[in-house]
Amino acid sequence: MISNKVKYEQYKPKKFLGQNFLVDENIARKIVASLDVKNDDTVIEIGPGQGVLTKYLTALTENFIAVEIDKSIYEKLIDLYKSKIKIIHKDFLKIDFKAEFPSDQSKKKKLKVIGNIPYNITTEILFKLYDFNLKLESAVLMMQKEVAQRIIAKPNSKDYGILAIQTQVHSSPKILFDVPPTSFFPKPRVFSSIVKFDFTETKYQISDKNIFKALVRESFGQRRKTMKNSLKKYFEKGDFLFEDFDFDFSRRAESVSIEEFVELANKLTL
Repeated sequence: MISNKVKYEQYKPKKFLGQNFLVDENIARKIVASLDVKNDDTVIEIGPGQGVLTKYLTALTENFIAVEIDKSIYEKLIDLYKSKIKIIHKDFLKIDFKAEFPSDQSKKKKLKVIGNIPYNITTEILFKLYDFNLKLESAVLMMQKEVAQRIIAKPNSKDYGILAIQTQVHSSPKILFDVPPTSFFPKPRVFSSIVKFDFTETKYQISDKNIFKALVRESFGQRRKTMKNSLKKYFEKGDFLFEDFDFDFSRRAESVSIEEFVELANKLTL
């Protein structure tokens, strides 16, 4: 453990990339085990960094893909693994899922995703995954504890909002365990949580994803106002009339359940 820590300290993390390297080997093994990787699984790691998860993952599957934006880390991984794994030097948010991760119809296997993702773009990464949820089986991701709490939030709570709704519509999320700042270099000022997303357990049928996203976004645009006030411009733009819907628009968005948002969005699609 001491020698590993020295190696990490010799590499200066880049603040603008939100780099906090996991240095706790026990936590790393626990994270990898949580993904339940089978030999024929295709696993994508977001931001492998110094490879604390990578070395365990490559021993579990031959179908491993790492996406790393940092050129110096990318080159180190290429040198270390040669052609044993596929390493993509790109910003994950700009990845073309269809081009980079084509479906294997012969196996009919979906993708598994893992990563200690940058806290400053956690929401963007999650929304990217939700856009391609049909290609995914599961994901195990490290994020700030406060964000993890927002993900599992229920209606009528301060954490319930766009992130909770979009997450729970596209997956079944579960917080597995927390990780202290001492497990990283450099140490973040916050605790982290490991969250597992099961994309095979979705109980909602959405007619139009874009309409659903717009409805939820507009509803929470003015959180303290009623749904009628928040959706006024959206309804006018779409030529919708509030009286045409069997819904109480005098409520605030934070009191509306996911089922109700889905039902309303599907009616807007008709």
